[in-house]
Amino acid sequence: MIMLRLRLLPVLMVAILAAAPAAAEPVADFYRGKQIRIYVRAAPGGNYDIYSRLIGRHIVRFLPGNPSVLPVNMPGGGGLVALNYVANVAPRDGTVLTMITQSFPMDQALGLNRTLKVDLRTLNWIGNMSDTNEFFFTAASSPTKTLQDARRRETPVAATGAGSIMTQLAALYNNMLGTRFKVIYGYPSGPDMTLAMERGEVEGRSTSNPQVLGASKAEVVAKYNFLIQAGLRKLPGYEEVPLLRELAGGADQQAVFDFISRAVVVARPIVTNPDVPPERVAMLRRAFDATMADADFIREAQLQGLEISPTGGQELAKIIADMLDTPPAVLAKIAKAIEIKSAEPAKGVRPGAVVE
Repeated sequence: MIMLRLRLLPVLMVAILAAAPAAAEPVADFYRGKQIRIYVRAAPGGNYDIYSRLIGRHIVRFLPGNPSVLPVNMPGGGGLVALNYVANVAPRDGTVLTMITQSFPMDQALGLNRTLKVDLRTLNWIGNMSDTNEFFFTAASSPTKTLQDARRRETPVAATGAGSIMTQLAALYNNMLGTRFKVIYGYPSGPDMTLAMERGEVEGRSTSNPQVLGASKAEVVAKYNFLIQAGLRKLPGYEEVPLLRELAGGADQQAVFDFISRAVVVARPIVTNPDVPPERVAMLRRAFDATMADADFIREAQLQGLEISPTGGQELAKIIADMLDTPPAVLAKIAKAIEIKSAEPAKGVRPGAVVE
């Protein structure tokens, strides 16, 4: 029997190889001459924009048929404008990608955002570009230089929307760690929040990519104070910054902190819309994996100071499903922990508005 299998192996390999071009050809025919549109859920210049444009420039090299790529900035609603367009309006054919808002899986699990109507289970998850941590930091001029300082004094911090991950983390730290962050929301992007710090409107904000704040870590820490990082493990090079998971005061806090930490590390998730043919979803996932391992892509990411730590599409889909299936008792504790008690809109923003 073993010999028979060995004799059959070359025949099977020939059959598989002969069939592969036939299976791949329809996908190549479809993408030939097409344009891939990447809908960017934020204004130009921020992390979402930079990461989206980076993957757009490279992923097309690994798609058959040599399609082109067009980034389309569609800010608004804390990312809801782009997500709703991709899920409900854009062609469901494999020519559309977007990077969804980091907080959306947690929002759906907890029922926090009534305007989030898209069931994330219906999306086709292509991959996560980065599982980096979320850092809270203040300007060097701020009297709040440590987490202990943040417990002693009220510290105004910038956020994009009232339901953004920044706002949720500020509420969590206030409610469970005793800090006194006051969220000022309504800033369109990371650069806008940094400008608000420089103008003295706020003293701090959060980022999932501290590398882009300066040319070197020495320059970054000279300009900013890093108070706390949320994630599954400390980011290399920032081991001195306290990790949320290590600050839990008991089992209940640990369960909340672990959920939040898992949610945070889904930092740069790429999706396409529902109902895309399975063979095109598979091709997009293969192209994503190839892009993440490509030397030219990695080189450009390093030049821009971007952290890349990818997760494949199937694994990412499971992470999201596990979050959405968290037991209700745990979700109730998390929802209470991130209740916002100190937030107000920035100048020119309507009170209560959810903005990018």
